[in-house]
Amino acid sequence: MSKPVDLGSLKEGSYIIIDNEACKIVSYDKSKPGKHGSAKARVVAIGLFDNVKRSIVAPVDSMVQVPIVEKRGGQIISIMPDKVQIMDLETFEVFEAPKPEEPELKNRLSPGNEVEYWKVLGKIKIMRIKG
Repeated sequence: MSKPVDLGSLKEGSYIIIDNEACKIVSYDKSKPGKHGSAKARVVAIGLFDNVKRSIVAPVDSMVQVPIVEKRGGQIISIMPDKVQIMDLETFEVFEAPKPEEPELKNRLSPGNEVEYWKVLGKIKIMRIKG
């Protein structure tokens, strides 16, 4: 799920969809309007799920898609070699999420722990361990 927003209203730290991938903006530069054109924005962003750096250059009044980030809480039920089984704390729905790549998260995973996970564009990522 995403919503259209004009590029000029975004800033560093916000999210944008580039190449059908949800990204967090790490650099945002605006140039002044010139003699023959509108002001341009240069956006550099890093993918939430793949950590790939992506960039776009477009007029500030152009429309871009911004992902709707759903931040939810869950409890770890079991840990498999490459996935983690999580139960949502509100809906009690059980699903699988990929194991986080970050060592500080990966080392603290254990059944019974509560986690915060993000649902973005149909993908799920464990962001932090609560407590």
